[in-house]
Amino acid sequence: MQQSDLSQQFLQIIETHKGILYKVAKTYCQNDVDRQDLLQEIMLQIWKSLPNYNTQFAITTWLYRIALNVAISFYRKSNKEHNKNTFLLNENHAAIPDMYDINQEERLQILDKFIAELNNLDKALILLYLEDKSHAEIASIMGISVSNVGTKIGRIKEKLKNRFT
Repeated sequence: MQQSDLSQQFLQIIETHKGILYKVAKTYCQNDVDRQDLLQEIMLQIWKSLPNYNTQFAITTWLYRIALNVAISFYRKSNKEHNKNTFLLNENHAAIPDMYDINQEERLQILDKFIAELNNLDKALILLYLEDKSHAEIASIMGISVSNVGTKIGRIKEKLKNRFT
């Protein structure tokens, strides 16, 4: 494939699927500067990997795999460099209000905070689950078995339920 064709394909993929990239970046980065850095890292890796893309797999599966791998590496590198974890909340969970006394926006914020507390793999898994990906798609993207996907989702749901009951 010629360079101009590759460039055109890259731009089309980014434009068509930018929502996936933004969701992954938002899940792994709390501030805008880090989020933009992560987006650039993801797009760079997509560009580098594009000549090797296997059309046998769905483009979204391929993009999620790249985006999540880059995000996890970015997160680890960021933690080593800054020696802090920007995703963990204060251990005092008593400040979380009753789920029935808050509006939809506040519920989403609480859910975002809960997701931010998850380990990197569970965070990636729940992101895909919330995107309505099937267990088979999640398994393919994450490189784990379908039964493991179901088990992990069940455990995450149980943690969430226990947190708010």
